[in-house]
Amino acid sequence: MSGFNSSLPGGAAPESVPRADEPLTLTVHSLPTPGPTVTRDMAATRRGRWKMLLLFLVSASPVIASYFTYYVIRPEGRRSYGELIEPQRPLPAMTGIDAEGRVVPLPSLAHQWLFISVADSACDAQCERHLYLQRQLREGLGKDKDRMDWVWLRTGDRAFPERLRPALAKATVLWVDESELARWLQPAPGARLADHLYVVDPMGHWMMRFPPNADPAKMRRDLERLMRASSSWDRPGRP
Repeated sequence: MSGFNSSLPGGAAPESVPRADEPLTLTVHSLPTPGPTVTRDMAATRRGRWKMLLLFLVSASPVIASYFTYYVIRPEGRRSYGELIEPQRPLPAMTGIDAEGRVVPLPSLAHQWLFISVADSACDAQCERHLYLQRQLREGLGKDKDRMDWVWLRTGDRAFPERLRPALAKATVLWVDESELARWLQPAPGARLADHLYVVDPMGHWMMRFPPNADPAKMRRDLERLMRASSSWDRPGRP
């Protein structure tokens, strides 16, 4: 062993000899090519994403239609005669009673435009004028009249006013609790619920209130504008 150590300068052991720096080398390997199974999985993933997107659009279509009503119709409606309601107020979870005594949930009236009056069952002169205007303005919509229901929400006495039955053959007439109704529809300051006519869109949102003693010609222009603006997505009848 002494002869082996003496062959190195200074008799140093092999472990103590410093090594020269060596450059760092990298080996680059080619990336694997996706096989048929991977390709099929990627295609299936893409199809699944498209199906999920389509399902989302179908389920969201009522919301999209509602936004269309408020953000496409309403800019034009800023020139409207009726007052636009903000924020929107959906049909409340309350019930009414029809002429035959059946219980009718108010939300079931959705999916049609609603032209609404409110009055005591005794129906004074203003009430009769409103009912007449509702009928005439709806008939004036021509082919679009089947997209709008005229509705009388009556308060007070539950008994149906038989003297008005013939005139109300095409109307939806429901007795409702006035205190519950007042939590949804509201009159302008200084007015009563019965002073106005109200419009509800097919999504079930109260969106317009006509002023007391409203001008029929101006109301008709507003209603016709609403019918035109919603004609691309709104259809008569309820699902």
